[in-house]
This record gives sequence, structure tokens and C-alpha cells, in this order.
Amino acid sequence: MSRRSYTILFVTSLVTLVIVTRFQKIPGYLDANYYFSGGLQLAQGKGFTEPYIWNYLEDPQGLPNPSHGYWFPLASIITALGMWLTGSQSYEAGRLFFILIAALVPPLTAALSYRFHQNTAFAWASGILAIFPVFHLPFLPVPDNYGVYMLAGGLLFLLADRPRPWFWMGLLAGLMSLARSDGLLWLALTFLFLLWRARDQKLGFAILVQSGMLAFLGFILIMGPWYARNLSVFGSIMSPAGGRALWVTSYEETFIYPAAKLTIESWLASGWRAIFKVRWWAFANNIQTVIAAQGHLVLFPFILIGMHLKRHDRRVQMGICAWVLLFLVMTLVFPFAGVRGSFFHAAAALQPLFWALVPPALERVIAWARSKGRFDDHAYVVFRVALIQIVILLSGWVVWVRVIQNGWQEGEFSYLAVEQFIVEKGAAPADTIMALSSPGYYMMTGRSAFVQPYGDVSTVMEVAERYDIRYFAFEAQGRLDPLKDLYDHPQNYPQLEYLGEVNDTRIFRFP
Repeated sequence: MSRRSYTILFVTSLVTLVIVTRFQKIPGYLDANYYFSGGLQLAQGKGFTEPYIWNYLEDPQGLPNPSHGYWFPLASIITALGMWLTGSQSYEAGRLFFILIAALVPPLTAALSYRFHQNTAFAWASGILAIFPVFHLPFLPVPDNYGVYMLAGGLLFLLADRPRPWFWMGLLAGLMSLARSDGLLWLALTFLFLLWRARDQKLGFAILVQSGMLAFLGFILIMGPWYARNLSVFGSIMSPAGGRALWVTSYEETFIYPAAKLTIESWLASGWRAIFKVRWWAFANNIQTVIAAQGHLVLFPFILIGMHLKRHDRRVQMGICAWVLLFLVMTLVFPFAGVRGSFFHAAAALQPLFWALVPPALERVIAWARSKGRFDDHAYVVFRVALIQIVILLSGWVVWVRVIQNGWQEGEFSYLAVEQFIVEKGAAPADTIMALSSPGYYMMTGRSAFVQPYGDVSTVMEVAERYDIRYFAFEAQGRLDPLKDLYDHPQNYPQLEYLGEVNDTRIFRFP
């Protein structure tokens, strides 16, 4: 592959991503809202703090709250870098580096493919698949970790066949850990890869230890400062949020108050039948994610064939281990988070490997079909081109449905109308509000916000009293069973002052 080829892939990807961004005026969902708002705090010199609370798993004491206890800070740091570079705190500035990072993924994928197969046509095909990643495409240009994980994962596989890659693999594992909690898996896989290399090359124990220390050094250079910060803030290298999330029995319990209700005893009390039922549900949904989202529907069988063809390559074996471990963790340990996007998110690191393995698998299938007389020379060419065209069309369809037709938002624009309403009702700038997406409310209005807790009316009142919350924006999509009657019959609850409704959001004032 020539430098010109890599440049063409980069520019084509960049243009594609910029087109998508024209239909994304805001981050558009909770994770991205949180990362963008965290970057805004950093750009404003407020450090790793947040003027909102989006869950109660850490038992937050009030505002400002230490940030990035549950989610990790790399995406917010990248957001702030864009703002610092441009001197602007706009959304366009905040997502600048995410667009550039995502545009680097196709040339990196082409380089990985060429490293595997020494075939320029295969490399081009892999790079084009990375430009049009179907379900991933809408998420790549926003403040989140999809592009970061693809780039870091692709680099890790690219470097893995170097003679002494250990420091750099550890460094990449550190960056992935700074992005997401499951990034620790890649440090473990780096050590596993080292053990394989030591066995294959009959390396001595001293070299094995030295290499392992280099990998850990790269990792700790990135994660050491963050662990030190957590120790000073939470008294441990990880916040308590992750440990409590182990015991949720429904996704809504992620927002439970108080978080002390989440214990192994409460988890066991849900019953083994419910525990197994949830994990079977997660298994079925994660299988769909494997085939549809990660395998892009039509590429899935070719990914499997490509893995089989390269099954003796240690890099592919590492990728298979990562895929299996992520599936098991997101099915058995964190089933609700896994189904709601964490598995799709975490496995983004494997996508460059998947795309690199598809072209030779496709060629093998076509060669088999030709040997059976099922393809003539014309059909041989058409099939190869058609598969890439299908992936491009699927990517366009996803962008149309997810971004253009349905709108890239989860109700954030309605917060502007809610804010105008409560200001007209006398809300002072220092008054706080309870909403379904507290980072989203703050991002859109600048008002500090608290997430609506999972619980009944008494829970809502308890949270409002503890944190001195003044208003409650009760959205229709937050009308869960414990609070359904409050939404349907607000006049029946005199302990809250019902002010009115804005765009299906019923607004209350706490006493």
C-alpha cells in the first residue's frame, strides 16, 4: 500500500464523517452528553468535577460532584483538547478530534490487512469496509469512545507482531482503560500474548519478566495518575459505583436511591430463576449484537471464515479470546449494561481485525463456488463488488433511520422549552432540577441537574430534600411503574406543586 492510498482512505472517511455530522447538532444520547459536558468542565478550568449527578451509585454528597467515577475520562479529555486547540467551547470544537480519530481508522485497518495478507486489493477492501461501518457510523463523530477503541485496538493488533511491542501494547491498554473500565482486559491479553510469544520463541524467564514490566510500565504511565486521583477522591483506585453495579436486577436499578440497596443479598433475593432468565435474555440479545452490529449482518460469516483461515496466528487468537471474554462478561456479569450498548461499545476495538479478515475469506468462498461451477468470471467480480455495495447501503440506511429520520436526540431539545417554562415560573439561576438526563439538561441549559431516581414518590421526595432540588421535569419516557400514577394524575399528590406540562414533560416544584 502506498502513502497515497492511505491518504485517499483517510480523506474519504473524513468526508463521510463530516456529512454525518451535518445532521448531529448535539451529542445526542446520555453517554455522549456526559463526555461532552465533562470536557466542557475541563475546558472551563473546573477540573474533574461535574455540576450534575447522573446516578447515585457512589452516594454523591452534593454539587459539584467528583466526575468520571462510573464512566472514565478519556473522551472528556479529548473533548477538552478540541476546545483548547480552537479556543471555542462549542460542540463543533468538542468533537473535532473524534472526527479525526475516526478518519484514521480506515487507513489503519488497511495497514493491518496488508500486514496480515501482503495483498493490496485486500487492504483496499478492508479500508473501504472501515469507512462504512454500518451501525457504528452514526456514533463515530460524537464525543464517545467508539473511534478511540477502534484506533487503539487496531494499533494493538498492528504492533503485536513486532519483535518487542510490549511497552507500546501496555501503553495502548492504558489508553483503553482510561476510556472504559473493560480496557483492563487488554492489559491481561497483552500478558497472555507475551506468554504465548515466550513459549513459541523459547524466551528465558528473565526476558519474560523484563517484557512484562515494560508492558506494565506503559500501562501505568497512563493509568497511574488516574488511579492516584481516585485514591484521593474515593479512597480506592476505582470508585464504588462499579462494584454496586454488579448487583442490579434491572437496568432501572442503575439509578436506584440509595445505592446501599444494591447488595449481593438483594441480588440473590430476586431468585435464581430471575437471575438465569436475565442472563438468557442477555445471551440472546448479545448474539444478535455479534451478528448484526459487529458482523454488519452480511460480513459475519466471512469474519468467522477469516478467523478460521488465520486460526494459527497469535494475533487472531488474541482477538478471539477478547471476543469470547467480552461476550461472557457482558452476558453473565453485566447483562443489562451489555445489552444496552456496552458489548457493542467494548468490542469496537476488534472491528479493524474483523474488517482485515473479511477479504481473504470472501476470496476463499468465491474460489470454492467457482470450483463447483456456481460462479463464472463475471459473477465472480459482481459478487465482490456487490458485498461492499451492500455494506455501503446498510451504512446509509442506518444513518438515515438513526440520525436523519428519527433525529439525533433523546429529548434534549425539549429541555430548552422546559427551562424557559420554569424561568417564567420564577426559577433562580442557582435552583437545581431533577430530569431524566441530568448531563443533557445541563448541556442544553447550563442549569445544574440531578437524575430522576428509580423508586416511588417518596424516593423522589427524599432525593429532592437531601440535595435541595427545586424542580422536577417528569418526562413521559421516565414514567416507570413506581411513578406512573404521579404522571397520570399529578393533582393527586399535594406534596408536589404541579406547574404544568411542556412537550409531554410534566413539571413540578418541590416545597
